[in-house]
Order: sequence, then structure tokens, then C-alpha cells
Amino acid sequence: MFSPRDRELERGWPGRIDGDRVVQLAAQTLQSFFTGGGDAREHAGYALGDVVLRAPVLHPPSVRIFTPAGDFVFANPTAIHGPDDVVYVPEGASGIVPVLRLAAIVGAEGAIGGYTLMNDWHAPELEGVKAFDFATSLGPVVLTPDEYEADDVDFPKLLAHAARNTRLLPGDVIAAAGGDREELVRAGETAEVSLPPFGVLRNPVAA
Repeated sequence: MFSPRDRELERGWPGRIDGDRVVQLAAQTLQSFFTGGGDAREHAGYALGDVVLRAPVLHPPSVRIFTPAGDFVFANPTAIHGPDDVVYVPEGASGIVPVLRLAAIVGAEGAIGGYTLMNDWHAPELEGVKAFDFATSLGPVVLTPDEYEADDVDFPKLLAHAARNTRLLPGDVIAAAGGDREELVRAGETAEVSLPPFGVLRNPVAA
């Protein structure tokens, strides 16, 4: 998802990165692009340096984060941040810890539509779920299953468990267990998590 730098579009548009350019796709959201078969016609092209990358899914129906035990916990779908969005240190904490995870975004008919990076922020000084539900960052890009194979994670198994006795919707986010923790980041600093070939998911941190 992206928007031109000179336009204030919170959600942005779906786009395909082609070298140093971004080509706008004829879909309102990434979810609609997936459910439309991933074959939307192309619109205008923009220089990559002239656009802002947005969260792949700004308002996911649900966010599930798996634990090493094989089960999952729900995260806050209203606290999604995109690349370069400011993330605020929650009240009662002196800093926050970036936690890198690989995440899948559900596409059509409960299948995986694509993969992206997640920063599952943690405020270690807070207790319970409030140590996690203040922010989750996604991005900077989405790679389709044709472009990326998650060899180290059995995402079909995770999706099957998540879908048991319920229904997954396009835009649902499923994050793998085993997140890599970084050093504590304080207000005024910038956090970065990265994993080839997705690039760097960067967020400035403020009080």
C-alpha cells in the first residue's frame, strides 16, 4: 500500500513495485486485490522516492500472534502502524522493545495472500496484555506466495489452527512464533527490524 507524498491518504492504494517505480493497481485495498484474484489492471506509475509506503492492512479484521507452544493470542487490530509511522511509548513505560516476526496476510477463500514483516512491540515494564496492545507495525512490502516461500514456518498449519471452528477473512493477519527481540528503544530514537528480501520496517519512537 502506498500514497504519493503530496497527498494525505491514510490507507493509500495497492501498488506493485517495479524497480525504482510503484505502479498503482485498480483495487481499493489489499484485501480486495487478493479477493479479485490478484489480477487488477494497472493505473499510473510513480517514482519510488515520491511515495510513502503504508501499512499493508490498516484495519485487519483480526490479528493472531502464535506462541512457541503452538497456540495464539489476539493482538489489537486498531493499533496498526505502517512504515515510518511514529510509535508512542505507552504511559508507564520508559521505552519499548521491537520484536520482529514474519506474518501472513489472509487472501481469498482463507488462503495466504502474501507475507510481510511485523514489529510486535513490547513494553516490558507493563504487565499483562497492556505490555503489547499499544502498537503493532506492518510492512514495508508484501510478497506473494509466488515470490516468497516461508521455509522455516509452516503457515498452512497455523492457518488451519486459526480457522478451526471459525472463518478467516481477507486481511486477517497471522504472525509466526519465535520473534527476534531487539534492544530497548526510547523516545527520540528510531527502531528498525529487517528480514531479506522484505527490506527494513522502520518507525520513529516518541513520548
